[in-house]
Amino acid sequence: MTVYAIVQLNVHDRATYDRYVERFMPVFEKFNGTVLAADDHPKFLQGQSDANRVVLLSFLDKKSFFAWAGSPEYQEIVRDRVASSSGLILLV
Repeated sequence: MTVYAIVQLNVHDRATYDRYVERFMPVFEKFNGTVLAADDHPKFLQGQSDANRVVLLSFLDKKSFFAWAGSPEYQEIVRDRVASSSGLILLV
Protein backbone atom coordinates (compact mmCIF):
# COMPACT_ATOMS: atom_id res chain seq x y z
CA MET A 1 0.00 0.00 0.00
CA THR A 2 1.27 3.49 -0.85
CA VAL A 3 2.59 5.50 2.10
CA TYR A 4 3.08 9.25 2.39
CA ALA A 5 5.65 11.23 4.35
CA ILE A 6 4.40 14.66 5.38
CA VAL A 7 7.35 16.86 6.33
CA GLN A 8 6.83 20.16 8.16
CA LEU A 9 10.09 22.01 8.73
CA ASN A 10 11.31 25.27 10.11
CA VAL A 11 14.49 25.89 8.11
CA HIS A 12 16.84 28.13 10.11
CA ASP A 13 20.05 27.66 8.08
CA ARG A 14 19.15 27.98 4.40
CA ALA A 15 22.67 27.42 3.02
CA THR A 16 23.05 24.08 4.81
CA TYR A 17 19.50 23.04 3.93
CA ASP A 18 20.11 23.91 0.27
CA ARG A 19 23.17 21.64 0.30
CA TYR A 20 20.86 18.83 1.48
CA VAL A 21 18.32 19.64 -1.26
CA GLU A 22 21.03 19.60 -3.96
CA ARG A 23 21.96 16.02 -3.04
CA PHE A 24 18.44 14.80 -2.23
CA MET A 25 16.93 13.77 -5.60
CA PRO A 26 19.65 11.38 -6.83
CA VAL A 27 19.36 9.41 -3.57
CA PHE A 28 15.57 9.67 -3.40
CA GLU A 29 15.03 8.44 -6.97
CA LYS A 30 17.00 5.23 -6.30
CA PHE A 31 14.16 4.17 -3.99
CA ASN A 32 11.28 4.98 -6.39
CA GLY A 33 9.94 7.78 -4.25
CA THR A 34 7.86 10.62 -5.65
CA VAL A 35 7.80 14.24 -4.52
CA LEU A 36 4.13 15.21 -4.65
CA ALA A 37 4.50 18.74 -3.29
CA ALA A 38 7.12 21.07 -1.84
CA ASP A 39 6.24 24.56 -0.61
CA ASP A 40 8.43 27.20 1.04
CA HIS A 41 5.38 29.32 1.89
CA PRO A 42 2.69 26.95 3.17
CA LYS A 43 -0.63 28.46 4.21
CA PHE A 44 -1.91 26.97 7.44
CA LEU A 45 -5.69 27.00 7.49
CA GLN A 46 -6.16 25.80 11.06
CA GLY A 47 -3.87 25.63 14.06
CA GLN A 48 -0.40 27.04 14.51
CA SER A 49 2.97 26.00 13.15
CA ASP A 50 6.35 27.62 12.74
CA ALA A 51 7.03 25.53 9.62
CA ASN A 52 8.31 27.52 6.67
CA ARG A 53 8.62 24.46 4.41
CA VAL A 54 6.24 21.56 3.81
CA VAL A 55 7.07 18.56 1.64
CA LEU A 56 4.82 15.64 0.68
CA LEU A 57 6.55 12.43 -0.46
CA SER A 58 5.08 9.11 -1.57
CA PHE A 59 6.55 5.62 -1.62
CA LEU A 60 5.20 2.32 -2.88
CA ASP A 61 5.05 0.93 0.66
CA LYS A 62 6.56 1.21 4.15
CA LYS A 63 9.39 -1.12 3.21
CA SER A 64 10.47 1.27 0.43
CA PHE A 65 10.27 4.28 2.75
CA PHE A 66 12.39 2.66 5.45
CA ALA A 67 14.89 1.33 2.88
CA TRP A 68 15.39 4.91 1.66
CA ALA A 69 15.42 6.54 5.10
CA GLY A 70 17.90 4.02 6.47
CA SER A 71 20.14 3.80 3.43
CA PRO A 72 23.82 4.78 3.81
CA GLU A 73 23.40 7.26 0.94
CA TYR A 74 20.56 9.07 2.68
CA GLN A 75 22.20 8.92 6.09
CA GLU A 76 25.18 10.74 4.58
CA ILE A 77 23.10 13.72 3.43
CA VAL A 78 20.37 13.85 6.09
CA ARG A 79 22.85 15.35 8.56
CA ASP A 80 22.51 18.64 6.70
CA ARG A 81 18.71 18.60 7.04
CA VAL A 82 18.92 17.83 10.74
CA ALA A 83 21.53 20.55 11.31
CA SER A 84 19.62 23.18 9.35
CA SER A 85 16.00 22.63 10.39
CA SER A 86 13.58 21.38 12.99
CA GLY A 87 10.09 20.03 12.63
CA LEU A 88 8.00 16.93 12.21
CA ILE A 89 7.78 14.06 9.78
CA LEU A 90 4.60 12.05 9.68
CA LEU A 91 4.30 8.70 7.92
CA VAL A 92 0.75 7.85 6.86
